[in-house]
Amino acid sequence: MNIVIASDIHGSAEWCRKLVAEIEAEAPDQVILLGDLLYHGPRNPLPDGYAPAEVAGMLNGLAERITAVRGNCDAEVDQMMLDFPCMADYALVADGDRKLFCTHGHVFAPEEPPRLAEGTLFLSGHTHVKVDEVRDGIRFVNPGSVSLPKDGTHSFAVYRDGNIEFRTFAG
Repeated sequence: MNIVIASDIHGSAEWCRKLVAEIEAEAPDQVILLGDLLYHGPRNPLPDGYAPAEVAGMLNGLAERITAVRGNCDAEVDQMMLDFPCMADYALVADGDRKLFCTHGHVFAPEEPPRLAEGTLFLSGHTHVKVDEVRDGIRFVNPGSVSLPKDGTHSFAVYRDGNIEFRTFAG
C-alpha cells in the first residue's frame, strides 16, 4: 500500500499546490491528512499564499482518496467546504495486519497515546516537527508541516509497504 501523509496545511494555497503536485507524481492508493487543513489558527502567522477556499478546492479534487482527521484549528465551517469527512478526532487505516492510528495530536498525543496493539503506526501532526521513533512497540510518526514548519523544512511523508520516507518541498 502506498499512502501520502500530510499535516498542517493551514490554508496555504501555495504549499497545498506543491503537495498536490507531489501526490499526483506519487499516485498513492490513499492520502491521509492529519488536520489543520484550512485555517491558520490564532497562534500561527498567515502562511504564504493563504487562501483557504483554494485549498478546499484542491483537496476536494482528491476527495475519494482522502482519509482526514480534525486538527485543533479545524471547525465545522471547514467541513462545509470539504467533500470528505474531516471532523473525527482519529481514524484507523488497515494495511493487512498493520493498523495506522491517525490523529492530529492535540486530543490523542504521542506522549499519552491510547492503548494500541504492538506494531501499530501512530500518525500525528500538530507540532509541525518531523518525528520517527519507536516506543513500547508503537511507531510514532509526524510528517512535519506542509506550510508552517517549526523544524525548518516544509514536509510530508510517504508510507509504502510498512516503510516511512520523509519528503521535503523545494523552495
